[in-house]
Amino acid sequence: MILLANQSEKEMKSNKIWTIITFEFLTRVKSKGFILSTFLGPIFLIAIMVIPGIVASLSMEDTSKRIAVIDQTGEFAEKIIASDKSVFFATTKSMDELKKDLLDGSLDAFLLIPKNIENEGSATIYTQGGGGIGLIEKTENILSEIIREKRLTNAGVDKSVIDLVEKKVSINTVKVTKEGVQKDYTEFYSIFGYILGFMIYILMFSYGALVMRGVINEKANRIIEILNSSASAMEIMMGKIFGIAAVGLLQVLVWIVLILAISVLAGPIVNSVLGQTDMTSINNMNIPSATQPTPFEIPPIPLGTWIAFVFFFLAGYFLYSSLFAAIGSAVNQEEDAAQLQTPITMPLIIPILFMPAIMGNPDSPLAIILSLIPFFTPMLMTARIAATSVPFWQVTLSVVLTLLTLYFSIWVASKIYRIGILSYGKKPQFKDLLRWIKLAK
Repeated sequence: MILLANQSEKEMKSNKIWTIITFEFLTRVKSKGFILSTFLGPIFLIAIMVIPGIVASLSMEDTSKRIAVIDQTGEFAEKIIASDKSVFFATTKSMDELKKDLLDGSLDAFLLIPKNIENEGSATIYTQGGGGIGLIEKTENILSEIIREKRLTNAGVDKSVIDLVEKKVSINTVKVTKEGVQKDYTEFYSIFGYILGFMIYILMFSYGALVMRGVINEKANRIIEILNSSASAMEIMMGKIFGIAAVGLLQVLVWIVLILAISVLAGPIVNSVLGQTDMTSINNMNIPSATQPTPFEIPPIPLGTWIAFVFFFLAGYFLYSSLFAAIGSAVNQEEDAAQLQTPITMPLIIPILFMPAIMGNPDSPLAIILSLIPFFTPMLMTARIAATSVPFWQVTLSVVLTLLTLYFSIWVASKIYRIGILSYGKKPQFKDLLRWIKLAK
């Protein structure tokens, strides 16, 4: 009889949690916001990460300024102006006259090339201040090329040799494996790892905040009191967390399918537009044809990368959402949660700040140490797994530490939730949360 009673109690408890999970899942999946973010989210995310970099690289040397050139050597002004007549122009005015033109706004800037520039390697741009780095970058690059060529010519170097020296060299990387030589996609996987880490950051932050807002709204509308009459605080919290987790997991799976579809279709389409590149220089390097890069190619994403992405997303989500739920249960309105959620949001932001450095060297001691900190692990370990071959012991240790931290966070959150969900009135402080942890059974 006792066993039957215990079994019946467990079934009732699971039914209550399942009911809450189903309600949370269906309510959010049917919303227009979920549908739009699911199908447009990956496109928007890639756009905000890729487009700024492309624009920056294209506009680094771009300037809308007009620059007058004073050449005290009498040798370089013509070449500088010829490099870009829309920016540089010759002038016969004196320095004082040009300074007056600057002050009255009739001139943007002027460049002074001193007589000893070949030896000193320094010129001066006069402006009213500002103007952007494009002005300096463009002038410096053009002048550097002209002076370098002049120095080599003065040293008796033949023009054909100068052209040969200034010809750029490209680097082609190949990966050596037990199966043989294969193509190496280090750059792609590094960028892809950054995108995956950033996606986990966005998902954990957005869905964790969604859990917190849901708890606050139910508490403010007194709905939680009705729920609490038929289910325990722990059942309510876990039902809400699992329900929203299911929404997030569905969205992630759709994103994976979309990314795989794009990876299959995008390469041939872009290659057909761009055409074939000149592979002569590569062939001269005796690199096997199987390792030669194509104009645009998306390599296969290893299954282990996707598994790591899903696992660390779920682990990170449960870790942070339980804490967000605890904060939501402690306050009466969303404005009151700003101070209390700072210790939660900071561990989310810090890994993103370190992400560029870690992607630059994913095997460095800094990358290893930070990726093993449980609150940073979901983002950084996922990015590292995508970008490099992470040793098995590091992956295993990160999983163990994350699960232990997850258990601890749910334990702490459940204690705060039990008391906070039915507490109204005074805005709680951190000391109140610590006291609730001690009081809750």
